[in-house]
Amino acid sequence: MKIIAITSCATGIAHTYMAAEALERAGKAAGHEMWVETQGAGGFKPIDSSIIANADVVIFANDVGIREPDRFSALKKVQSTPKAAIKDAKSLIEEAEKLVNG
Repeated sequence: MKIIAITSCATGIAHTYMAAEALERAGKAAGHEMWVETQGAGGFKPIDSSIIANADVVIFANDVGIREPDRFSALKKVQSTPKAAIKDAKSLIEEAEKLVNG
């Protein structure tokens, strides 16, 4: 499965990147292709549109609004927080799997 994760916290520093790392590790451990976009205080580098077009699902782990959310409108979505992603990224990956596989 191809999973995109978007992480963003109120200050855009620690939790954004901790959540990104946790989701990336959990997704790869489960055998999935993972791309993570962090949206922090210093801005963000958008994931390439071709990757988005070929993804199966997006996981939003955010406490604040996501920049350019319309890029992901065609994807199935899992909504969470950075704190939840840090504590139990595996569960978010499993939720994404269920959403995609029915």
